[in-house]
Amino acid sequence: MKTKFLKLSLLALVLFTASCSSDDDNNNDDNTIPAVETKKVSNLDATTAEFTKFSFSENKVVTNDNWDVAFSTTTILVNGGVKMTEAEPNRTGSGAASIVSGTFASVTLYPAASAFVQDAATVYAIPKGSGKGWYNYDVNTHIVSPVAGKVFVVKTHDGKYAKFEVLSYYKNAPATPDSATDLSGFYTFNFAYQANSTTTF
Repeated sequence: MKTKFLKLSLLALVLFTASCSSDDDNNNDDNTIPAVETKKVSNLDATTAEFTKFSFSENKVVTNDNWDVAFSTTTILVNGGVKMTEAEPNRTGSGAASIVSGTFASVTLYPAASAFVQDAATVYAIPKGSGKGWYNYDVNTHIVSPVAGKVFVVKTHDGKYAKFEVLSYYKNAPATPDSATDLSGFYTFNFAYQANSTTTF
């Protein structure tokens, strides 16, 4: 009888220990921060005066107010600040941007809060114009080329963070665009979105 009781007690102890171990494993899984993935967007159409709005968290073009950046020709907006023209979408979020020099992979930390700016009535957070923001314009070839080593860290409309780099302004991202044959106003860009409350990508 004592032997039987002892065996039952040992069995209960083993089951309890296994259960605790399983719970610990599950808790560790819940606390693991998923890796930030780099995603590529190809041929986002920005050829019209009406801005094409993009959501980093949804990884798609949106028509509602939950957008983070918006594109029209060479202009890129953030969802924060004020309008410069009536053609622009309303800013309903807390979006802002900071321009960082470096490779896309090397930008792993968020810039200081003071480095972020919103769109204003006289200047955009991502400045427009050759050599001022994301592109250079060649007056001889009439080609718009992304500035190498420019990464844009964006505070999203809802206070999260993303980074992106423009790879091409031409449809299907030709290696050597030709202004006579390649269609302009089609963005290809890489981005990474951080959904968690951390300060790194």
